[in-house]
Amino acid sequence: MSDKKNILHLSKPKVVRISTEIAEKAKRIRAIIFDVDGVLTDGRIIYNNEGMESKEFNVKDGQIIQHLKLHEILTGVITGRDSQVVRNRCNELKIDFHYHGVKRKGEKFEDVLMEFGLNTEEVAFIGDDINDLPILTKCGLAATPADGHYKVKEHVDLILQAKGGEGALRELADLVLETRGFYELIIERQLRNE
Repeated sequence: MSDKKNILHLSKPKVVRISTEIAEKAKRIRAIIFDVDGVLTDGRIIYNNEGMESKEFNVKDGQIIQHLKLHEILTGVITGRDSQVVRNRCNELKIDFHYHGVKRKGEKFEDVLMEFGLNTEEVAFIGDDINDLPILTKCGLAATPADGHYKVKEHVDLILQAKGGEGALRELADLVLETRGFYELIIERQLRNE
C-alpha cells in the first residue's frame, strides 16, 4: 500500500492497520457482493451417502447483513455453483440478490451494476479463487480471505485477516460500516435493545 497514513481497524482481537486509501474506498461502498464457497464457507462441500449436500456457514457473517440493510448497503451473491443449500441460506438472510451457477462472473457483475444503478467504485467484492478475478479487477474495493488463492492476492486491495468461513464477510462489512460512520449507531441501537 502506497499510502503511509494508517487507520486502526478492529476486526479480530488484534488491531489491524488499514491504509487511508482503503478507508476512502470503503467510504464509497453501497453494495457488498461475495462468492460463497471459500468466502462464506471454508470451501468444503460435504455429501452424505444419499448424495445430500451440506455446508457450514459462520453466524457472524449472517448477523451483520441485517445491519448493512438498515444502512441501505446492498448485499449480493455471485457464485459459480448452483446449490440448494446456498439458495436456502441466501433466502434466510434476505440477501438482496443472489445468482447461482454463474459461469461468466464478470458479465453478471456488469448486469448487477446496471440493474441496481451502481458505479464500480460503489461495490466491494470478496472472492477467493481465480474465477472471481473478472469482478475483483473491476470493483471499487476488492478483498480476499486470508486463505484466498495466492494469484488472487496479487489483484486485490485488501487481504482479510479472516479465512473463508471464519467471518471474512463480517470483517469487510465491519470495515465499511465503521468507515462510513455507522458503527456507533449500530452499537447504540444494540445497547437500547432495538
